[in-house]
Amino acid sequence: DLEKKEAEELQAATQRAASAALLTLRLSAKAGTEGKLFGSLGTADIAEACTAAGVPVRRSEVRLPHGPIRTLGEHSIELHLHSDVNATIRITVVAEDDGGQAS
Repeated sequence: DLEKKEAEELQAATQRAASAALLTLRLSAKAGTEGKLFGSLGTADIAEACTAAGVPVRRSEVRLPHGPIRTLGEHSIELHLHSDVNATIRITVVAEDDGGQAS
C-alpha cells in the first residue's frame, strides 16, 4: 500500500511539474526608479500566483536560494514538488502601475 501511495504521489507531482514548466507568471510590485522593489516577493507570493494560474503549489515547495525577489525583471524559480520531482518556472516582475498620477 505504501508503494502504491508513493507511486500516486510521484505521478501527481510529475503532472504538476509538467504544468508548472509551461507557466510564465507576471507579477506586479511597487518599485523605485532604479528597478528595486519596495519590499520583496517571497515564497507565499509565488505559490499564490502559481495556484491562481491553475497549478496548485504550496509555499513550502517554492525554493528561493538567493532569498526573496527584490528586483524587477525575469527570474527563474525552482519548485520542489516531490523528493524526485523539481520544476523551473519563469517569473517576470513588473512595476505596478500607479494609475492616475497627479501632475
